Amino acid sequence: MTLEKSIKDAIAKKLEDGTVEKLIEEQVEKGVNNALNSLFGSYGDVTKVIEEQVKSVMIPYLERFDYSQYIVKLDSVMVDVLKGAALENKILLQNFKNLMLPEERETIKASELFAAWKDYVAKNVETNGLEVCFDGGPAYEDVDIRMDVSCDDDRGWGSFRYATLTLDCEHDEEMNFAIRLSHYTGNKSDEWTFTYDTGKDIRSLRYLNDFEILLMRLDRAGVKLIMDTSYERDEITPEKEPELTYG
Repeated sequence: MTLEKSIKDAIAKKLEDGTVEKLIEEQVEKGVNNALNSLFGSYGDVTKVIEEQVKSVMIPYLERFDYSQYIVKLDSVMVDVLKGAALENKILLQNFKNLMLPEERETIKASELFAAWKDYVAKNVETNGLEVCFDGGPAYEDVDIRMDVSCDDDRGWGSFRYATLTLDCEHDEEMNFAIRLSHYTGNKSDEWTFTYDTGKDIRSLRYLNDFEILLMRLDRAGVKLIMDTSYERDEITPEKEPELTYG
């Protein structure tokens, strides 16, 4: 038996028992993650060179074999792998894109920030534990939310005043935010500087939500907060619709 025939027989055997299919599934998933992560890696260019060298060796060799009987099965496997592997990276890339959007406004009102947070809560608030109302169609009961600005003790002699803007949803603490504010007393306008730093690196962008991205973009652009209101309270209806079951 020649070496070439031995190799062909070994590959044919592995194709039949599903080994190659499993290995391809694992490597496709690793490849997708590695390729996307390399966009932000320190050695992205080196990875591309290695990939080209590996492809130049593997592809000509594997092209000799007839994979037609495995195409349907492998296509299904690759679709499933890509769906699972690409989801988190898709979120990371979308968050990065939103963070890099140009911020043209120089100021934002506290009432506008509260309105943006209301929209975020309506889309993302946890609905477990909420009752279902049927007036005008099935919907979850309203959730109480509020904004409050509390000022630190004024020393009188300092050049800055400090405060904390709190966004609070009692039903779902995951919706809550606390934003530090500062105001230069020499500035006659009621403009406040706010700081929102998650302390996370770029790889953690996949875990940030839309409102965090907004706060980070405003902070990065140096947008000032106009204190047109220091307290707001409202009720919002969750956008998520109840799943009804009929007995």
